[in-house]
Amino acid sequence: MLDRRGFLVLSAVGAAAGVAAACSGRSSDPVAQEGTDKAVEVAFNAAETDVDLGGVSVRTWTYTGTVPAKEIRLRKGQTLRVPVTNNLPQETSVHWHGLAIPNAMDGVPVLTQPAIAPGGNFTYEFVVPDAGTYYLHSHVGTQLDRGMYGPLIIEDPDDGGDYDDELVVVLDDWIDGTGTNPDQVAENLKQKGMKPMVGQPPPLSPSLPLGEDGGDVTYPYFLINGRTTKDPQVKDYRAGQRVRLRIINAGADTAFRVAVPDTELNVTHTDGYPVVPRRTNSVILGMGERADAIVTVGSSVPVIAAAEGKDGYAQMLLRVDGAPSRVNTDEFVKTLRSSDVLNTATLTPAPGVVLPQRNPDITVDLRLQGPMQGYTWPINGRLYDPPKNGIALAPGKRVRVRFISESMMFHPMHLHGHTFQVVQPARPGARKDTVLVPPKQTVEVDFDTDNPGRWIVHCHNDYHLDGGMATFVEYSL
Repeated sequence: MLDRRGFLVLSAVGAAAGVAAACSGRSSDPVAQEGTDKAVEVAFNAAETDVDLGGVSVRTWTYTGTVPAKEIRLRKGQTLRVPVTNNLPQETSVHWHGLAIPNAMDGVPVLTQPAIAPGGNFTYEFVVPDAGTYYLHSHVGTQLDRGMYGPLIIEDPDDGGDYDDELVVVLDDWIDGTGTNPDQVAENLKQKGMKPMVGQPPPLSPSLPLGEDGGDVTYPYFLINGRTTKDPQVKDYRAGQRVRLRIINAGADTAFRVAVPDTELNVTHTDGYPVVPRRTNSVILGMGERADAIVTVGSSVPVIAAAEGKDGYAQMLLRVDGAPSRVNTDEFVKTLRSSDVLNTATLTPAPGVVLPQRNPDITVDLRLQGPMQGYTWPINGRLYDPPKNGIALAPGKRVRVRFISESMMFHPMHLHGHTFQVVQPARPGARKDTVLVPPKQTVEVDFDTDNPGRWIVHCHNDYHLDGGMATFVEYSL
């Protein structure tokens, strides 16, 4: 086991990319003392790859020949440079989810760059502005639902006083290479469509915090760090160690409830930003959301990620002194599904990241609709059609966005290039970039127009996005 003092971070530009698997600890002190003027270079080769998911072999598409992509870890303020070569039969890109970086580096075809053509190249280069748990993924078609994703960890040198080690936990739903692929799944949805959803959904409750429809795709496997429940990842610890879990939902169509049996989660961050710590037994994460939580390891226990509204779960093992876990995971998952669960949107931001008090200069209503005929998902009656139908804003403004769900399904809504603050009745809400909008509910968020460009706003269900559930805001200085 690598502790947080023993991790070797990425080397400076010109050296081979030193990337660790999605389970590493923090960087070593000597590298931390090098400062932030050293660029980190990691080369991506987007290509078809044979991957073992833990007793399940599939042929899929990856950036680094692994699922997830090999972890990128660097310090706040460092420059990241990623030359990408596309050896896929389709165009591709890389989006840096949650980072407020220059628009040209955001990785969204049409809006920010031409897609990288088969056989083509593109280099992303930017300074990483904020510490936290982030991730990267393709923003072309349904490639996110293959192996085109990976963790991106930006370290804060002031972190680490309240935990002993870190563990990156990447959640995913998996169907590629199992007799079908995501493009075929999307085409089948468009051909067959869905039955119209009418009436009112059942009341939200601990067992139905996102309604009764968990998604549109039936997945044969759910993964943690690229491993199925048949052969899960195992991490060894000593009793009493405090472990910071950096949890990333990289799934395409599945929200997850995350819990560790007989262990409290002390949630400290959501979507990279610190919060007033909250103790809970479980947390729910929509697609694209992240949460950091500190757990104290007592005995050997699994980390469980139960698929919301679907059968199945993912797991990995926190093993103490080489002992097996004695948890009945099937029984634990049954209890987990009916228990209270924390939605990170309800957390309170740490004082240092609260947006300055200010009334909105403009309110933008985004009505989330669908499914319509042909499996389409409009916003305000329109399907995503860049560069047309953008929402013009002005710089230096406070913008309130009202996500108004007219749908019977939940939608994790994501804004590129910014973080927003969730609007709560009596206090500031969490700073986030992705927020769960339950069926027939309205969620309001505020953000400042301080990063000019064209920025997509979309549902992070990859199939809803492919069906048109997106728009974009644009402004210049």
